[in-house]
Amino acid sequence: MSPTGADTIFCVSSASIGGSVYGSHDPGRVNVIVYSHRPEFRAAVRTAVGRRPAPDSPRIDWVECDRSADVISEIDLGEIELLILDGESQPTGGMGLARQFKYELDDCPPIIVVVARRQDGWLAHWSLADAVISQPLDPVSSAAVVAEQLRARSSGIPVVR
Repeated sequence: MSPTGADTIFCVSSASIGGSVYGSHDPGRVNVIVYSHRPEFRAAVRTAVGRRPAPDSPRIDWVECDRSADVISEIDLGEIELLILDGESQPTGGMGLARQFKYELDDCPPIIVVVARRQDGWLAHWSLADAVISQPLDPVSSAAVVAEQLRARSSGIPVVR
C-alpha cells in the first residue's frame, strides 16, 4: 500500500513476469496509469489525486510506468480506464504518447497530460489530451479533473477525433 492508501502496481519488463498483473477486475475499482520517468512525479500525482478523487468515483488502482513500452503493454491488456502522462517525461514525452494513442486506439481511455507550466496547456491540447493539469499539482483541482474524466469514461461518452 502506498502512503495514500491506494494500491499501486509497478510496471516491470514483461520478461520478468509471466503474464498479466491483474486478476479479475472489480467494478468498484479502476486502473489508472501514471507515466513518468521520474518516480517523484508519479508519487506526487498519486498523492495529489488520492485513491478516490470524488465520492462518486470508483477506487483507483495505480499502475505506475516509467517507460513508454510499459504504458503500451498495459493498454494492450484492455483494463486501463484513464492515463495520466507526464508531458516532460524522457525519452518519450507524454504529449507524444497522447497524440499517438488518440490516433491509433479505437476506444482510447481518457488522457490527462501534466504540464510544467500553465502556459504549456496549448501543447497538451495539440496532443489531443482530454484534460490538462499544470504543476505545481493542486490536490483539489487535480482530483476534480481525474474524477471528471472517470465520469466521462463510465458514461460512455464516445472518443472524438
